[in-house]
Parts: sequence; C-alpha cells; structure tokens
Amino acid sequence: MTAETLPDFDPELDLVLTREVNAPREILYMCWTTPEHLVHWFVPKPHKVTACDLDVRVGGRCNTTFLVDGNEMQNHGVYLEVVPNEKLVFTDAYTEGWKPTPEPFMTAILTFEDIGNGRTKYTAIARHRNADTARAHKDMGFYDGWGTVVTQPEEYAHGLKG
Repeated sequence: MTAETLPDFDPELDLVLTREVNAPREILYMCWTTPEHLVHWFVPKPHKVTACDLDVRVGGRCNTTFLVDGNEMQNHGVYLEVVPNEKLVFTDAYTEGWKPTPEPFMTAILTFEDIGNGRTKYTAIARHRNADTARAHKDMGFYDGWGTVVTQPEEYAHGLKG
C-alpha cells in the first residue's frame, strides 16, 4: 500500500516522497534522531544546520536551526509519534510543553520499512492545514529538497556502516 492509497491521504493537503534507500532502517532512524548525525545532512547543501536539539519522545522537542543563503531559520516543534526504527511524526504546530505556534506550517510523517539486503523503503509525508500551504511547500521545492534530504543521509549512512 502506498501513502496515496491510505484512507486518510488528501492530495490537496499532503505531499509524499517515497524512495528505496541503500541503508538499513536502523541507521536511517539513528540519523534522524541523533543530533550529532542530523547536522551533517538535514538540509540540502550548501545550506547547513547550525543547531539541533532533539528529545525523541512523544511531546519531546524537535528543534533545528538552519543557515540558508545567509539567513538563519529556526524550526521548533514536537514529536507526536515515535516508533523506533519504524516511524517518526513531528510537527511545528506545537513547541515543547504543547505550546501552540502562531503560524504552523506542516506535520511530517516518516516511515522506515525494511525491504531486505540492507535497504529501506523510506516514505516522507508532509501534511498541511490547507491547500494553499501545501501548494506553497510544493512550489518551494518540496520534491527536490526532500529528495536531497533522502540522498544526503543515505550517503552519510554509508560511513556509519563501515
């Protein structure tokens, strides 16, 4: 079953990227949940992560700061669901302590499915609160940007396997 065939998938609100990644899901999950690893690949190069503070548990903080074209961008959120090595769900609709944010952008749903031979089916769903926000995210380069953010951890993970 693909994300697009799930009963709660909404093509006007949800953007989906699915890839087969040449790395074990445990390593990809570790890359997503360990600040020391995440800073090396989380934003498309030449941009970079300048700060990362993760408390990977339901209600725990998911805070990152990026440097993009000389501009610092802060993204603060919380984890909504954590299933080790299988699924991460986080949102910027709330910050730690369940404090609502004034302008939430999206909720991310990441799944890591073992497909054998050290490979993982990786699916990223970006859910938006309205069609305009989803369209804006798509126009900002969701598929290229998030596609890069699959390739970069795959390359980074190869160094962790050896």
